Amino acid sequence: MSEIFVDSNVLLYAYDDTDPSKRDRARAWLTVCWQDRCGRVSTQVLNEFYSDARRRFATAISAGDARAEVRRLQQWRPWQIDQPTVETAWAIESRYNINYWDALMVAAAQHMGCASLLTEDLQHGQIIDSVRVVNPFKEMPAALGGAA
Repeated sequence: MSEIFVDSNVLLYAYDDTDPSKRDRARAWLTVCWQDRCGRVSTQVLNEFYSDARRRFATAISAGDARAEVRRLQQWRPWQIDQPTVETAWAIESRYNINYWDALMVAAAQHMGCASLLTEDLQHGQIIDSVRVVNPFKEMPAALGGAA
């Protein structure tokens, strides 16, 4: 399987018991990413995950557990946001009229050579330069049978 860039919202849904369907889908995608060693993130995603997990799940996930998850995701070789990545994001933001934070994720995914960006925040199936947007709640990983 080619490399898959994972948005913080997918990581968060894996901990969210309020929506079991989304939780299970997020976990299925993350399991495939771990098994196939194809998961990728950026420092932006890790910081968003930690911050949002602490606000969203203050009682369900401790600071220590959130930190442990961020440390575990370091195995995915997080992309360090640098000036070339910012320049790419600005170009994507302008060309595709998407918000800067999403453009920054797409830029990081491009710089990492990812074929897909797993997120619910952009249009499912959209191709942004070389990266295909995949909504994990509309499409299953190929290893689990493909489309929803």
